[in-house]
Amino acid sequence: MDIDKIISELTFKAVRSSGAGGQNVNKVSSKVVLSFDLNASQGLSEEEKLLLQTNIAARLTSENMLILNCDEDRSQLKNKDIVIKRFLEIIKKGLFVPKVRKATKVPKSVIKKRIKDKKNVSDLKQSRRKPDF
Repeated sequence: MDIDKIISELTFKAVRSSGAGGQNVNKVSSKVVLSFDLNASQGLSEEEKLLLQTNIAARLTSENMLILNCDEDRSQLKNKDIVIKRFLEIIKKGLFVPKVRKATKVPKSVIKKRIKDKKNVSDLKQSRRKPDF
C-alpha cells in the first residue's frame, strides 16, 4: 500500500454545508466530499483491493467507490484534513487481517480434575440420600 499514491488518487469536491450557520452557510462551500475509486487505484495491489472489497463492503457504492463527507469545521482546509485522516483510518482497518486461532488440546490434568470434581459432587449427593435398609 503506497499512501502517497493513494492520497494523490483522491478526488475532492467542495459543497455548501447544510444546517444552521447564518449568512456564512449560504456563501461559503466548506463541506468536503472525498471520492476514491477502489478499482482504478494504482496504490493498492489486487489482493489488497479484494480484501477491502470484503471488509468495507458496507461503505462502498455499487461501483466500488468510497465516498466520505466532512462538514465539522467552518474551514474547508480543516475539513479536508479531517476527511483524509478518516479515509486513511478506514483503509488501515479494512486491510487488517486478524491472526488465525490455533486449536489447542485440553491438558490431561484438567480432564482428571473435572472427573474428580464430578465424583466428589456425586459422593456428596449420595451421602444425602436416605439409607436403604
